[in-house]
Amino acid sequence: MTTLHITVGNHEQLRQDALQFVRDVDADDLDSQDGTATLQFGTYDDFVDSLTPLRLELIRAIAAETPESMREAARLVDRDVSDVHSDLKQLDVLGILTLEEGGPSGAIQPIVPFDRIEVHIDYPLLDRGDADTAASA
Repeated sequence: MTTLHITVGNHEQLRQDALQFVRDVDADDLDSQDGTATLQFGTYDDFVDSLTPLRLELIRAIAAETPESMREAARLVDRDVSDVHSDLKQLDVLGILTLEEGGPSGAIQPIVPFDRIEVHIDYPLLDRGDADTAASA
């Protein structure tokens, strides 16, 4: 099973993962992830702007039905082709799916290479600076 791990809001973890990625590139060891990938968003707002309910529905439909084209993917979710095309381009940029040329009849085929998405959200209720102020008030 291949899993996409999505993390939100842990800036120190973002830094550590970026450093590890650079070390892996230097060591030519990028295949040591054993079936997992990580996508990180710096803020909750970035996460919800990128993974809207409509985009999540589209990802699920593509994973379940393996459409042969963008047009077929749009039919699966009963949405306008141009809107789905825009969403697919954004999801491709994020690395959640790939758009492969040369599908049946030359169409661009969306492929979801994951079986599962797991999300971890680090959402502090108080800013560390605000916590000191609130405690003294």
